[in-house]
Amino acid sequence: MTPIRILITGATGFVGPYVQAACAREFPDAEIIKAGADITDRDAVFAMVQAARPDAVVHLAGIASVGAARTGRDHAFAVNLGGTLNLAYALLERRPRALLVNAGSSECYGGSFRAGVPLDEEACFAPLNTYAASKAAADLALGALAAEAGLRLVRMRSFNHTGPGQSAGFVIPAFAAQIAGIQAGRQEPVLKVGNLAAERDFLDVRDVAAAFASAIAKSETLAPGEVFNLASGTPRRIGDILDTLIAASGIAIEVQTDLALMRPVDIQRSSGDAGKARRLLGWAPSIPFATTLRDVLESFQNT
Repeated sequence: MTPIRILITGATGFVGPYVQAACAREFPDAEIIKAGADITDRDAVFAMVQAARPDAVVHLAGIASVGAARTGRDHAFAVNLGGTLNLAYALLERRPRALLVNAGSSECYGGSFRAGVPLDEEACFAPLNTYAASKAAADLALGALAAEAGLRLVRMRSFNHTGPGQSAGFVIPAFAAQIAGIQAGRQEPVLKVGNLAAERDFLDVRDVAAAFASAIAKSETLAPGEVFNLASGTPRRIGDILDTLIAASGIAIEVQTDLALMRPVDIQRSSGDAGKARRLLGWAPSIPFATTLRDVLESFQNT
């Protein structure tokens, strides 16, 4: 597929600029349009789709934080489910041949991670928090629209991803921001942390963005409503990540547990099987995790 017009919702968020860059590389002649509508406003979304006339839409807009979803449950569902459906309905009515690439989440698998093995796309949804439940609801609703209404759809379920520009509300940037603050003398040499024993499957955001562009490029060869896990397959202990960042700082830092940073419900380990993305998209993570950590830390050191 060689799209002429690519619409990106959430284009100004963390992942958006990376997806823009990846699409520009994959489709150098494409027009990339940043969506400006409030996705919870049905009429505005329909008008946006009508005006943009996209050939493909990458849907990134949403409530992306577990904490923010927990403190604003109604809003999380209004955005992550309701807003996603507004976009899907607008495409079905105004641009039925356009492709929707939806940014889902591995959080949807939730309790299924307790099996202790890397999960593939056949794993059951078992969300353990509001964020995960809202993303799971949207993923399932879109799949139903692909099956019964012909929505052209690819669903991406990304595992934890980070990189320069991510908010300090997420674990690796939270560590990096505090370390940079200590180095600059803005903070006492004490670092507040949550659960350091948990193990998570991390990716670089630039690898995730490349997968989204590949999904557009390969969409004509994919089954309707196709699903892809984006994962490294390697769970990493949060405490080990912190140790690496502290070592890179070259300074002595005291680590203190803050109960406010603990999730009410958590799992010990999560990791994913991205074999299908390798087979069908030709995608695999390419950026070393050490490079990702270095780039995140440097982004805070330079601000």
